[in-house]
Amino acid sequence: MAWSLTIGRIGGTAIRIHVTFLLFLVWIWAAYYQSGGANEAWQGVLFVALLFGCVMLHELGHAFAARHYGVKTPDITLWPFGGIASLERMPEKPSEELVVALAGPAVNVAIAALLFIWLGATVNVDDLTKIEDPGTSMLVKLAGANVFLVLFNLIPAFPMDGGRVLRALLAMRMGHSQATATAASIGQGFAIALGLLGIFYSPMLIIIAVFVFLAASGEAGQEQLKDASRGLLVSDAMITQFERLTPQSTVDDAADALIRTSQKEFPVVDGAGHLRGVLTRDVMIQALKAQGPQTPVVEVMLKDVPRIPDRAPLGVALKQLTARQAPAMGVVDGQGALVGLLTPENVGELMMLHAARPRRGESRRGGPTGPASGRRINSDAGTGPDRML
Repeated sequence: MAWSLTIGRIGGTAIRIHVTFLLFLVWIWAAYYQSGGANEAWQGVLFVALLFGCVMLHELGHAFAARHYGVKTPDITLWPFGGIASLERMPEKPSEELVVALAGPAVNVAIAALLFIWLGATVNVDDLTKIEDPGTSMLVKLAGANVFLVLFNLIPAFPMDGGRVLRALLAMRMGHSQATATAASIGQGFAIALGLLGIFYSPMLIIIAVFVFLAASGEAGQEQLKDASRGLLVSDAMITQFERLTPQSTVDDAADALIRTSQKEFPVVDGAGHLRGVLTRDVMIQALKAQGPQTPVVEVMLKDVPRIPDRAPLGVALKQLTARQAPAMGVVDGQGALVGLLTPENVGELMMLHAARPRRGESRRGGPTGPASGRRINSDAGTGPDRML
């Protein structure tokens, strides 16, 4: 992840700290220094560091539970608002997702219980809420913070842990896609309420609310894409009619093709039909301004373009397309010749068609092909990594 520093690895999972978290520590130090001097400032930074150590253990709880079901967690990233474990996917079975979702809060329950046992009879329940009071013991504040983490994370605001618990419980009674949509809507409602509270209490709540709202929307969209892709191949969704450029083509030739067609991405294909690169509309315009119309397209095209066989599962292709943030993906046959394109715009169109035809029983193969766009209109898919808060 951009702007993140890898500080170590645990069980194959990279532990990362986003640079904004380091800035957050500086802000904590400065805030405590103004109110109580250097000693209180360092105490404040120590408490935040210990608290985020508990957050990291929380995320590792998710990671190890997911590993039990064969799901890897490439990385865990600490942000000022908490931690995010990037699971490759969520377990398909609702009961397994329930275990993975509860594993994180369970770690905080265990930490709080150990601290309570260590503190014994010295614990004053009222002190658990005085986290910002410098007179409160560090261990008491840490115990109170872990109790807060449990309660906060179990709020049914998808994609937080409580939202995933809600989704898992709903999925036991309804379809997974419908459960995701319901949990996401509830999560967005909680995000709006959290944002309103943030106006009166803390700007950090507003940041968390925005993140939860957008994450819930993204999660629901990913689930729709995943649902649409089941059982389909790349050949069912690829663009099959498109203008090709050759290695001898110039930017001026590409500009002519841009006017003649509705394309925004033009594959550069050699004599054997192999994909050499892709020239996008934006790159074309930049080249016209900076280098002139007679510039060979091979000098300005994007060369690192992902390729995938036409018989590959559609979900795999869209996952790669999303992960690489590529303008297009080349679809090739068994001999490596280009036979189609897959683009984010095409995915969007396919998604609209899927929403317009929600009944899964209808045939999705053999749909009509528009002569202008050349887009087969069967279905679409695409998923990114699942993120646990």
